[in-house]
Amino acid sequence: MRALADVARKMDQFYEFDREPVHPDRLQPGRHFAGLFAGEHVAATEFVIGAFFVLHGVSLNDLLVGLLLGNLLAVLSWTFVCAPIAVQTRLTLYWYLRKIAGPGLTSIYNLANAVLYSILAGAMIAVSATAVGLVLSIPTPQLTDMYPKSFSWVALTFAIGVAFTILAILGFDKLSRFASVCSPWILVVFVSGAIASLSPLGVRPDLSNLIEIARNRIWNGVPTAGQEKFALWHLVFFAWFANLAMHVGLSDMALFRYARHWSYGLYSAFGMYPGHTLAWLCSGVMVAAIGREMHPGLMAYQALGIAGLVGVVLAGWTTANPTLYRVGLALQAVTGWPRWKVTLVAGLATALLASFPVFFMKLLDYVAIYGLVLMPIGAIVFAEHWIFPHLNLPRFKAEQQGLWINWTVLLVWVGTLIACYFMPLHLFFRWLPGYLLAIASYTLLSWMGRRRQSHA
Repeated sequence: MRALADVARKMDQFYEFDREPVHPDRLQPGRHFAGLFAGEHVAATEFVIGAFFVLHGVSLNDLLVGLLLGNLLAVLSWTFVCAPIAVQTRLTLYWYLRKIAGPGLTSIYNLANAVLYSILAGAMIAVSATAVGLVLSIPTPQLTDMYPKSFSWVALTFAIGVAFTILAILGFDKLSRFASVCSPWILVVFVSGAIASLSPLGVRPDLSNLIEIARNRIWNGVPTAGQEKFALWHLVFFAWFANLAMHVGLSDMALFRYARHWSYGLYSAFGMYPGHTLAWLCSGVMVAAIGREMHPGLMAYQALGIAGLVGVVLAGWTTANPTLYRVGLALQAVTGWPRWKVTLVAGLATALLASFPVFFMKLLDYVAIYGLVLMPIGAIVFAEHWIFPHLNLPRFKAEQQGLWINWTVLLVWVGTLIACYFMPLHLFFRWLPGYLLAIASYTLLSWMGRRRQSHA
């Protein structure tokens, strides 16, 4: 018991400024953000997302234009929406939101945030498990599977989830250092795997027919049976909202509160272009080479052997770590426990969720849904931080009036999600009108509330 108590005291020393602004002497240089973004977004999920573009029948022209434009919009969102608020406040979203929405509503948001991020981290664990499972002869679930089909798959995903959780407990500095070391290797795996897959697809050594093969055998515009056809704007909006909760939704305030300047948001380009754009292209080549089967481990193994399998595992590790870190911050604000303890509990729960193949076999839809659910809160905080001062509207109503729940925030959050649900638009396109609706409705309701108070 004494040994366990000593371990707990040592873990409590991993203090991450969970409830107060980051001290100036703890700000991080730009290279840490470059490494963190490169590591997080050259990730296991990229094997799935890029492959799904092929399965959804994306054409080559739509893919290239869509990824270039969509990822640029994502970089600009981090730079001009998320990073400035984080640098000015030096707070996590959860503790800044508490001033606006009240502790009760913030707890609800944090729980929702933690659950959604845990599922996402579980998908990353499952992708890594396809690589380890190939070595251990553990069957990978099929594209249509919703539930785990074997105890061996459950045991495998749980073991990998525990390993991922350990590093997430160590905090921001350890995460950035680990990502900086791993990200170059993972990028090499993606690029090398794609190059090695060109010959099986029929590309000549002099690459003279590369464009022809890319148009006709990889991104040929023909969806796999049962998959919806994607076009240019599907690609633009998916690339933009793939990390919606992190930039427009402001979850990455947790990272940028350590930045020395808001322009560090531009370092997100190290994730969007070497990561999303290049990795998605490479995974598309690899899935075409194995006959369009959704099996990340097999994609990498057929191209690069054991080195490819190691790359898939490390890609899952570097992505799940910062995701679990965010989960720990969210739950720490609710429970009051040390961050390491809630991260441990969340990591164990995530390891169990990882065994359900639905979370990575339906990854594109899930990414859209989790960003959509959290988006209205980012819109509300944006309005309160930037718009309210220009309109002379009082800020931090919950903190100033001692409210447990700011009902205006709850009404806008729920109302925006209901409006988005009934929008006659593709799931990928709903977040942008929903975001503008949330900003406008929260500002209008707050202005009307102030007028009522002034006339009372």
